[in-house]
Formats: sequence, structure tokens, C-alpha cells
Amino acid sequence: MANPVTKLAFPEVLITEMFNLVRGQSAVAGLCAQKPMPFNGLKEFVFSLDGEASIVGEGEAKPANGATFTPVVIAPIKFVYQTRVTDEFMHAADEARLGYLQAFADGFAKKIARGIDIAAMHGCDPKTKAPISALATKCFDGVVTNVVTYDANNPDTNLDAAIAAITAGERITTGMAISPTFGAQMAKVKVNGVVQYPEFRFGGAPGAFAGYGLQMNTTVPIQATGATETDHVIIGDFANAFRWGYARNVPLEVIEYGDPDGAGRDLKQYNEVCLRAEAYIGWGILDKDSFALVQA
Repeated sequence: MANPVTKLAFPEVLITEMFNLVRGQSAVAGLCAQKPMPFNGLKEFVFSLDGEASIVGEGEAKPANGATFTPVVIAPIKFVYQTRVTDEFMHAADEARLGYLQAFADGFAKKIARGIDIAAMHGCDPKTKAPISALATKCFDGVVTNVVTYDANNPDTNLDAAIAAITAGERITTGMAISPTFGAQMAKVKVNGVVQYPEFRFGGAPGAFAGYGLQMNTTVPIQATGATETDHVIIGDFANAFRWGYARNVPLEVIEYGDPDGAGRDLKQYNEVCLRAEAYIGWGILDKDSFALVQA
């Protein structure tokens, strides 16, 4: 007989709060506003127009211009997180049950936030760090070709070089995600003994730097299994050349029997239930040349 599963739905207010927490915990989500996403995904259309506009006089022929047209499909990917709690959850009053859901929602949001970063930055499964072939063309490590070699003694020069590479392609920069190591090195930069970037001292993580949005996060230097490079900066046009969003419904399952998480013990034997939540999140890099990496 199949194991009984109770399907619940997070209250709408908790979904909003969860994804507000995602923005607070995720570097890429913090640099780019989310866009509502249908469950079957969406398609962004990227036009690249060559040359300049023309002034045409009366009776003159209109000159031709070139253009390339590239659709980018952003399909939601399922993220799942599950944990065990006491089966008192099943017998609690509505107020107490909402407390359980709130605590679980907070933890779930933080795990999903890291998951978005790890998958979008490095193209790997957040839990195992194993590369996922379907993400190879959807992650920064997989598609970005503007790469600057990290110099721990001159991190600000690294930033200049990365921005210059983006600007050379007639693109703009709106934000950057940096590793804690890179932030610590920025704090050490001195000219004639004077600290140049005091906002990074004592573990400081400013929300903006040099007019750009900034997120410092431990997800930036994570490596997929088998990778040989470590990211210290992902910088570029997050406002216009990166998209992410989530499908509105966040289903929650309350599983009462069996060993659904492979923990090696029966739920009923230990008076537990398993809470399992799933989120459908999609993202896409619309223009790889709008970004640069600083890698060691």
C-alpha cells in the first residue's frame, strides 16, 4: 500500500516572505529583481542590432541594417528540501502548526537561496556539487568568456580589468558578487599607508561599491566537482542581462510513514513526520558578454 502523504500549501504570506528571504540570502537574486514565471517557463527575446541609426532625407533610400535575434528559454527547475520533525506537528493547533511552517519556511528559503546561487553560478547540484549537464549553458562558469586572473595583492586592479572587458564589448555593469576572500583582500589595499576601501574592513560587506550593487557570499568560490578554477568575482549587467523567477505555488508534503529521506529509520518508529517542500525556480543569462569573472 502506498504511504499516506498529506499535501499542504504554504500560506500566501509565507511564500512572499520566503522569497523575500531568498533575495536576502542569494547573491544573484539580490542583484537582480525576480520576474513572475509561469510553471511551463518563459522565453526572453534578445536582439543585437548592428551599426547605428541613419538619417534619411526626402526621397532618399533607407539603408539596411543587420541584426541577430536569439531566444533564451528560461524553464523552472525543481529544488527540493526535506527534514524530519516530531509528529506533534500533526496534532498541534493551527497557531502552533503555523509556527512550525514559519520555522521550516525560514530554513527552506535559506537553503533555496544558496541553491539558486550554486546552480546559477557553477552549474552543479547544490547538495552534491556534481556538475549537471543541463546547467552547463545556464551557469556563469559555463558560458562567460571574459575571465581575469585573480591577483590577491591587487584586487581593485582585477575589478578594473573585469569592468574594462565588459565595457569593451559596449556593455554596462550594474552589480557584482564577490567571495569573502576577495572582500578581505580589498580591505588590505593601501596607498601610502592609507586604507583605500575601509567599508570592507572587519568583515564588512557593503551593499554597494563604486556605484554598483554588491553581494558578498560564500557561494561565489564554491567549485563543482572536477573544476580547477575558483571564482572570486562575478560581475556584470545583472539588471538587464540576467533573469530569474519562481512559479507561485510552493507545495509542502507531510509524509507520515516509511523512510522517505533515506535516513535509515522508520518515521512511525521514532514518532516523526517528514516535511518536504519543493520550489520551481528558473533563471537565464541573456548575454554572456555582459559578464566577467575573476578566477584563481
